Amino acid sequence: MSEAASTRTPVALLPSLAPLLHSWLPRQRWFAGKGHPVAGFSLVSATELLPLDSAPGPGLLHLLLRVQQPGLPAPSAQDCYQLLLGVRTTLPPHLAPALIGHLTEGPLAGRTVYEGLHDPRLADLILERLRTPGALGPLRFDRSEVAPAIPGGLAARPLEAEQSNSSLVYGDAYILKLFRRVQPGPNPDLELPLALARAGCSRVPAPVAWYETTAPEPYTLGVLQPFLRGSRDGWLLALDSLAGGHSFADEARALGRVTAEVHTALAGELPTVMLTRPQTEHLAAAMTQRLEAAAQAVPALQPYAPRLRAAFDAIATLGMRGRSWRAQRVHGDLHLGQTLRGGGARGDGHWSVIDFEGEPARPLGERRRPQPPVRDVAGMLRSFDYAARTHRPWNPAWAERCRTAYCEGYAEADGADPRAEPELLRAYETDKAVYEVVYEARHRPDWLPVPMAAIDRLAALT
Repeated sequence: MSEAASTRTPVALLPSLAPLLHSWLPRQRWFAGKGHPVAGFSLVSATELLPLDSAPGPGLLHLLLRVQQPGLPAPSAQDCYQLLLGVRTTLPPHLAPALIGHLTEGPLAGRTVYEGLHDPRLADLILERLRTPGALGPLRFDRSEVAPAIPGGLAARPLEAEQSNSSLVYGDAYILKLFRRVQPGPNPDLELPLALARAGCSRVPAPVAWYETTAPEPYTLGVLQPFLRGSRDGWLLALDSLAGGHSFADEARALGRVTAEVHTALAGELPTVMLTRPQTEHLAAAMTQRLEAAAQAVPALQPYAPRLRAAFDAIATLGMRGRSWRAQRVHGDLHLGQTLRGGGARGDGHWSVIDFEGEPARPLGERRRPQPPVRDVAGMLRSFDYAARTHRPWNPAWAERCRTAYCEGYAEADGADPRAEPELLRAYETDKAVYEVVYEARHRPDWLPVPMAAIDRLAALT
């Protein structure tokens, strides 16, 4: 970095960027602090991936930015976000939708700042960094030693379907997921696929390259994986099945087998533990605490709370009586939308599992904690129910057939049927439905009847 650049960034530039970011950040789909005022920003790191003084540009500035929102509970009140900002003298018309704003003061006064991922030239630069491992300031780019070399010159396009993160697709050959809200420590979406690749599990696309930062704290920032061109996600396939009046039981059974295969591979590569009385009591207490908080946030839950709490009390009681459960690393947020079935040249019904990040709203330490495999099973069972509820008229028999087939498929591959642990399965299904109620009440009120129907069913099991 030139002497001029080093005096311009990071400290000198942030005050001039702050007014633009105050307006732009809360409008982004991946910004987690919507509805709460932003009090200020502090820099974690700043790196010029492409010098900002290369007029007329573009320059590319990588920021790790801590956003101060005192109205949120800790640690969310100090969330850290990854930004990639393009800088030009004049923004071409095709980049107009990416505009963040014009700087009127500071070291880059008169320049335009925009979302860099929408600029093909800057997206190409990111791929070039991944093709040639090494360090640039606090950033480190790394590549798999066993993956084929990454070709250059692949056209990039943003994937618009992303929400909590951002993705770039390169030439229909690779997909780069960039984590927006980052937390210190290894991200499971890199850690677990690497472990599955070591185990030889073909159900998960193996990471090809990735980049991280180690200073001042370790953050996983992005992962490049093969793009499964022609694949369709399980959610859309399930909706097609419902719309056409077709059974989805064969697909559900196959998904059950795939889930068990992934669990077996993870258990072989990463440590497993036993949940005995203390851990079981802690698990039940955490579920109860989430239920109580949810009932305060969504009054419709309150009449059900005592009966729902009974599901959590049941596993605590079993723990007191000496019952224990095996826990291991799991997907953590498994549902139909996290599965892909091959199409085109791979139209053989091959299913893959993606997005091992876990529930992004939960702390990273919690997402990396070993948990009973039945947690993933419960997430998929809830997903079948969601799909059935979106169809008119509601088709509960479709969901029940899928739930049965999925558990049967899991048992075929694992040797143990998840329904053989009814108390634990019910507790995790209840915990997931409570989470869904809060999410829908906040973000999609029209969908609230979907998880509330599950709440009614689960409460009746008492």
